Amino acid sequence: MPHRLFPTAAVLLTLISAPAQPQGAGSALDDSLSRMSEILGALHYLRGLCEASEGSRWRNEMQNLIEAEGTTPERKTRMVANFNRGFQGFQQTYRTCTPAADLAIRRYLAEGAKLSREITARYSN
Repeated sequence: MPHRLFPTAAVLLTLISAPAQPQGAGSALDDSLSRMSEILGALHYLRGLCEASEGSRWRNEMQNLIEAEGTTPERKTRMVANFNRGFQGFQQTYRTCTPAADLAIRRYLAEGAKLSREITARYSN
């Protein structure tokens, strides 16, 4: 069954064009970016494990997200740490593609799609 991919590129374009948030207002955005980073890390590991033949797609999406939204060293560090947490959490658990790993992929794709829509709706011009 093919997996629907969430529109990360659309989120990136929206975030690039979004106006700067006032001081303190970025915490909700930071939380969303942190979660998106963790999802991308998990997908990078799991999709490779389950032979999705996507290569570095999810890592590249993360790099694009960092370039678009890693506006401060603290935010960039937090995003990278969350990507690594998502990747390493599943790396420690799964050595082969199992039905549970496939279920995790489907859930992360769905959550990522929802989060993408929410970020776009909340922070677009």
